[in-house]
Amino acid sequence: MPAPLPVVERALVVTAHPDDADFGTAGTVAQWTGAGTEVTYLVLTDGQAGGFDDATDRGEIPAIRHREQRAAAARVGVDDVRFLGGIDGELAVTLDLVREISAVIRAVRPQRVLTQSPERDWQRLYRSHPDHLAAGEATVQAVYPAARNPYAFPELRERGLEAWTVGELWLAAHPRPDHAVDVTDTFEAKIDAILSHRSQHPDPDAIRPMLHRALGDTAQGFGLPAGRLAEAFLVVDLP
Repeated sequence: MPAPLPVVERALVVTAHPDDADFGTAGTVAQWTGAGTEVTYLVLTDGQAGGFDDATDRGEIPAIRHREQRAAAARVGVDDVRFLGGIDGELAVTLDLVREISAVIRAVRPQRVLTQSPERDWQRLYRSHPDHLAAGEATVQAVYPAARNPYAFPELRERGLEAWTVGELWLAAHPRPDHAVDVTDTFEAKIDAILSHRSQHPDPDAIRPMLHRALGDTAQGFGLPAGRLAEAFLVVDLP
């Protein structure tokens, strides 16, 4: 396939949970926003099942996680963060979910959509949380064909949301990535974003070395020079 476009005007990142974008893609997103791309985050659940502190009222978790995700997004230059309000651990691919993701695509009109892989990675199963798989599959269905088809979900046109064709689809945590982004220079911004999710990290000091090793291994796997760090994706061109 052709190489991804170096810069696009608008990009949409769709994930299942607050903090998914930060662990999987924040270094890349920081590069995009630094180059002038307007990035929108769409988070499909409120992350109700996350956290480690039994003393926190579970009813407060959604509001906490919203605040943390907005703070994390700001660390990498994203100020448009949207939530669909789904339940953590119960995300499923439904027509309603595909419709709502399609609505955001038509509203934002991104040239590029980044989401989680709908394909399970059996070698690193923790990356393939069922909610991640559902988020990826629903987003893929929204990108093609729903958002681009003017006759799909006619109620969206009644809301003033005309069809929109996405040009690039990026899949994070795919078992067979074909594109690496060197994020060495944005690694600190990524760490800052992840650590903004204070309610999720009982051992925050472990985050930096863990990710440094993982991103270093990714860079090495793609033949980058020693000492570089990378995030990897499967990139699909959608003419």
